[in-house]
Amino acid sequence: MAIYKAKVTSKGQITLPAGVRKSMGLMPGEKVAFFEGEDGEFSLRRVGSIMDLEGCLAGLVPSMTIEEMDKAIGEAVTESYLRSIGRLPSSDSKGEAA
Repeated sequence: MAIYKAKVTSKGQITLPAGVRKSMGLMPGEKVAFFEGEDGEFSLRRVGSIMDLEGCLAGLVPSMTIEEMDKAIGEAVTESYLRSIGRLPSSDSKGEAA
């Protein structure tokens, strides 16, 4: 376990030690957040943008067209309605004996 130290300036600023920046993969201009734990200890985390997530699911889920999405939503709504009026068994009773 490495211990890094930083000094607080008169303006309340600190410079993150090079080892911390390298370990966290921080580049100039990136943001970090300090989280206070229940015990009063703080942890430091990188703060990313939602744009950083672009493409992270590519290839994991097949793309759907708007028409395919509309069809899937329609089927789910129909199934939910039929289940609510007793025309379909509830999903919690699947595979259970009546």
